[in-house]
Amino acid sequence: DEMLRSLAGPPSPVGQDPRGWRVPVDCVRANELCAGEPSCSSRYRTLRQCLAGRDRNTMLANKECQTALEVLQESPLYDCRCKRGMKKELQCLQIYWSIHLGLTEGEEFYEASPYEPVTSRLSDIFRLASIFSGMDPATTSKSNHCLDAAKACNLNDNCKRLRSGYISTCSRELSASEPCSRRKCHKALRQFFDRVPSEFTFRLLFCSCKDQACAERRRQTIVPSCSYEDKEKPNCLDLRSTCRMDHLCRSRLADFHTNCQATFQSLTSCPGDNYQACLGSYAGLIGFDMTPNYIDASITSITISPWCSCKGSGNMEEECEKFLRDFTENPCLRNAIQAFGNGTDVNLAPKNPSPPITVPPKAEKSPALPDDVNDSNTMYDTSIITTCTSIQEQGLKPNKSKEQSLCYSETQLTTDMMPDQKTFVDQKAGGSRHRAGWILLLVPILLL
Repeated sequence: DEMLRSLAGPPSPVGQDPRGWRVPVDCVRANELCAGEPSCSSRYRTLRQCLAGRDRNTMLANKECQTALEVLQESPLYDCRCKRGMKKELQCLQIYWSIHLGLTEGEEFYEASPYEPVTSRLSDIFRLASIFSGMDPATTSKSNHCLDAAKACNLNDNCKRLRSGYISTCSRELSASEPCSRRKCHKALRQFFDRVPSEFTFRLLFCSCKDQACAERRRQTIVPSCSYEDKEKPNCLDLRSTCRMDHLCRSRLADFHTNCQATFQSLTSCPGDNYQACLGSYAGLIGFDMTPNYIDASITSITISPWCSCKGSGNMEEECEKFLRDFTENPCLRNAIQAFGNGTDVNLAPKNPSPPITVPPKAEKSPALPDDVNDSNTMYDTSIITTCTSIQEQGLKPNKSKEQSLCYSETQLTTDMMPDQKTFVDQKAGGSRHRAGWILLLVPILLL
């Protein structure tokens, strides 16, 4: 921030940019600035008292409340935002909602996000993830990208540690009637998605699949038997009401609607054509009661939903269906997931296109080895701890599932993932080596 301000021009007064507009600050800092000004501090206390237990219309009918609101609209508090994952995120969000909750309650179906807007693009993640890229068109048809993502995570100490942590927590059976601690599972998932860079987490969540085994691995990424599924599906509006009672969950849901709400005024159906912002907001919902997930292991279509239905909605059924469609029939979210899985972005052709790269002709390969033969991919296997292994080492029992289990052996699946990486002999190269040997033997004879 300091560097950007220095590039922009001469320093400005605190809270203002060179054109006179207030520069948004995080709500913790804004609260400190307000507390240092007697006028702002007293008006803030008055407004909080006005908002307590009153609806918006009743509050605005009171002149003292109106005055307090007008003063605060000119303070940094009114425009403050929070950064996801910041040190005092919960405190920041509590300050934000202490003002905006009473001003927006019941006004709109969607709420504005309390988070700062995302300016980065998916192309940034593609570059960072290129080391482990499984998006090469030559291998796309035969690679298990979700398995590639798990291996890439295991090669990063932080990703591996936090992933193993949430898998073991979400898979730990407490009793016959309680398969896991849902609260602890959600907390471990939130830590994973908040603390691990998105070039790893996005690849686990949004990997593209060509077969059902890959799609099931993708569905099992968040250990849905604990974090997602429940005995019964609650009503979606009840689930939304429960989420809105928690400042953190409410903020993540508002952020999802802000960044993933389908719009037909953009090329991608996403606000600002920003896939990165939508996918980040989706990942931010994981670890709450509103946790979304793939509803099945289909490879022909992508359908996302929270664990809820609209049964028993009564005269609110239309509103409930609208809320649910924001997940299940959302072109912005679907396009963003497909774009990441295909390794594409909204960015058009680069300004200075690089010259075409000449690709050398492929060497002829011998027939591929059978799938049940080890293809000696030890360069991957030595750094891998499979999900089942990490669970068994702690003496835990993996959850049983009617569908394929999360506990695929990553070593066994390596053969399916890279069937082309076999030992082969280049016949042409071998022939040239024999000819070179005969020529070397004939040289001394000719010299004699």
